[in-house]
Amino acid sequence: MRSRFFRFLLTLSNLTRPTPFQAAPRLRNTAPPLKSMNIPFLSALFGTSAPSSKNAMTSYPDQRTPDEWRAVLSPEQFRILREKGTERPSSGAYDKHHPSAGTYACAGCGAALYEARHKFASGCGWPAYFDSLPGAVVRHEDRSLGMARTEIVCANCGGHLGHVFKGEGYDTPTDERHCVNSVSLTFKEEGAEGGGEAGAEGKAGESKV
Repeated sequence: MRSRFFRFLLTLSNLTRPTPFQAAPRLRNTAPPLKSMNIPFLSALFGTSAPSSKNAMTSYPDQRTPDEWRAVLSPEQFRILREKGTERPSSGAYDKHHPSAGTYACAGCGAALYEARHKFASGCGWPAYFDSLPGAVVRHEDRSLGMARTEIVCANCGGHLGHVFKGEGYDTPTDERHCVNSVSLTFKEEGAEGGGEAGAEGKAGESKV
């Protein structure tokens, strides 16, 4: 009788004893980690790029609409000046153009941009200038090809000129290279009444090879 009573107490003790805590098994995430990809769209080099938000918000004195620009620019000029395209290297009329005097102006609005003394032979395939006329060019950050570059535009109309590069080691006063599309320019010889050599550029200064 006593043994039965002790067995009963032992059973009761086991039933009321707290169960040891067991953490739930953690599920393993078998999905592979996501990898970010940043591949520059190289085919856009000679195409067009979307304007940066800063550039789009900048107010320029010449506020013509796209349709008004199409009426005065050739298709190639519109692609480069208004859609930020790029002409192919060594194809522009001003690449190897080295006058002793004169002024390079915006092919869109005619605003003066560079003087002949600013131009130098860089061998890059596009007209190169180490400086511009004061206040003639506006700079914007450009990340259109997956890299940080500095775009330059006409301060009067916002027309795309090209890009500026610094610290390349050229023997110039500024160590800058304004790499400009010939299509974006016209040239007026010093003392010329009309467009000078720019008169041979075609409609509104279109570059011809």
